[in-house]
Amino acid sequence: MVGVKMAAAAAASIRERQTVALKRMLNFNVPHVKNSTGEPVWKVLIYDRFGQDIISPLLSVKELRDMGITLHLLLHSDRDPIPDVPAVYFVMPTEENIDRMCQDLRNQLYESYYLNFISAISRSKLEDIANAALAASAVTQVAKVFDQYLNFITLEDDMFVLCNQNKELVSYRAINRPDITDTEMETVMDTIVDSLFCFFVTLGAVPIIRCSRGTAAEMVAVKLDKKLRENLRDARNSLFTGDTLGAGQFSFQRPLLVLVDRNIDLATPLHHTWTYQALVHDVLDFHLNRVNLEESSGVENSPAGARPKRKNKKSYDLTPVDKFWQKHKGSPFPEVAESVQQELESYRAQEDEVKRLKSIMGLEGEDEGAISMLSDNTAKLTSAVSSLPELLEKKRLIDLHTNVATAVLEHIKARKLDVYFEYEEKIMSKTTLDKSLLDIISDPDAGTPEDKMRLFLIYYISAQQAPSEADLEQYKKALIDAGCNLNPLQYIKQWKAFAKMASAPASYGNTTTKPMGLLSRVMNTGSQFVMEGVKNLVLKQQNLPVTRILDNLMEMKSNPETDDYRYFDPKMLRGNDSSVPRNKNPFQEAIVFVVGGGNYIEYQNLVDYIKGKQGKHILYGCSELFNATQFIKQLSQLGQK
Repeated sequence: MVGVKMAAAAAASIRERQTVALKRMLNFNVPHVKNSTGEPVWKVLIYDRFGQDIISPLLSVKELRDMGITLHLLLHSDRDPIPDVPAVYFVMPTEENIDRMCQDLRNQLYESYYLNFISAISRSKLEDIANAALAASAVTQVAKVFDQYLNFITLEDDMFVLCNQNKELVSYRAINRPDITDTEMETVMDTIVDSLFCFFVTLGAVPIIRCSRGTAAEMVAVKLDKKLRENLRDARNSLFTGDTLGAGQFSFQRPLLVLVDRNIDLATPLHHTWTYQALVHDVLDFHLNRVNLEESSGVENSPAGARPKRKNKKSYDLTPVDKFWQKHKGSPFPEVAESVQQELESYRAQEDEVKRLKSIMGLEGEDEGAISMLSDNTAKLTSAVSSLPELLEKKRLIDLHTNVATAVLEHIKARKLDVYFEYEEKIMSKTTLDKSLLDIISDPDAGTPEDKMRLFLIYYISAQQAPSEADLEQYKKALIDAGCNLNPLQYIKQWKAFAKMASAPASYGNTTTKPMGLLSRVMNTGSQFVMEGVKNLVLKQQNLPVTRILDNLMEMKSNPETDDYRYFDPKMLRGNDSSVPRNKNPFQEAIVFVVGGGNYIEYQNLVDYIKGKQGKHILYGCSELFNATQFIKQLSQLGQK
């Protein structure tokens, strides 16, 4: 890092901070020095599913090996004893995990044990481990016990999600179930707060908290404020002093945490989208930065009557190392298709150059001329050879994105997703509609029953005036004819009636997408992507409700939407609940956290918003990350009651 300025720029990357924390843990909780020569200490890593989900988006198997991890195993798998190797554990402090660790101690599986808990372990459970160690006379082997406070999953430099394993526990459905008891709700809130607390410990900053009133977000805010306050008060053991803040990239200004409830905007998670990352998440199986594709291997050259070949499953990691992904994940889809095509052409040109050199070098026989040519070409060849690994990596990325983008394109064409996207944008921005909703619902070629349901729900949620009973019946009939399940609508109806009492519907800005005429470059026959009939829609930046709320609070704008948001400052001695912010200056750093689930559409919207703000940073977090299919399923379960 170069000086203070760079430190400030990197301040927002939670990915970096969590990765550093993990590397320190794998290095027996001693800071990891990059340039130390010599072999690392070989060791075994034992994790549970929670630990696996935290590590896998951040560290590749190669990076683990560089850290000396020869073997990484799940805690609850059959593991053979490896008596002369130290083991690093990274697990949640649950009853069954601790039992299993005690069993490992008794069976003397490893040479020494470094026990790391993802979230803080209770006193009583710690005593259980101590007793087991005593009984197994393995006290000297338990080298260290650490609370890591890493109970959240970082997916991007500026995006995190609470959990993946038990996400139904904190899902939208769990929070909004009509029959939830107070104690169940407490558990849900505690789970969310525990992860958020870990997040701020890792970030090394105590936020100023704002939240809407009367929502689950408010319950989270109250509990988080209390937890941070208690930790700050316990000066001897506070997690927010000393070395974490010494690096305090935030020390000059504290970040703002905006807690938003999913219920302020139910349309966006159902919305069909047009940017690359959000589309991949919407139509493919994309999970913790890995996309799984089924490749049909076709029946071209097989004899007549042969069975079609089995579908191959392939998975690709879309990581920050992938430059193409980093550059284009927020781009509209036609632009992505065009860029893949350009990359391919530039790669082919480079490849041809290497081939040409090869033929000159090897195939011209042994005559004198070849020797003189050699000297000119040695330099060229050296550069060509040194660029080979780069070339291969480029080829790998091009293939990857060709496959992923083709899979997305198939969905767009088969389901007319461009039509849905454009129509929903019009509904959400209250523009006049060019064709009737009923036509799209009854068009058998347009989309799946779920696509139709999503469209209708967005219409229903966004409508200022709910449709009359007669109209609603007509829509319902059309939806049933199209094969839709009406349960989600049941829930949204109740929700809307309830939300109406609470507040006016969220507005989505009043801008629209402009169709730009189909892209000529992509249309030419040489292209991999046949985009015929797919509209090239260009996005205009419009702030979604979550982004708008953040903008009001971050820039200290007065707005009826956010004026009565509660204000918490855990550093103030007496927690006087005032919604009067003490600090009147705009914030430089903010974290938006959606209680009840988030999506890549909102994430992208925030990223685009902050691009225009010099020197400001934003992080987006959510209790779970769902796509429209998963969200509809939850709404459907809520509507069955």
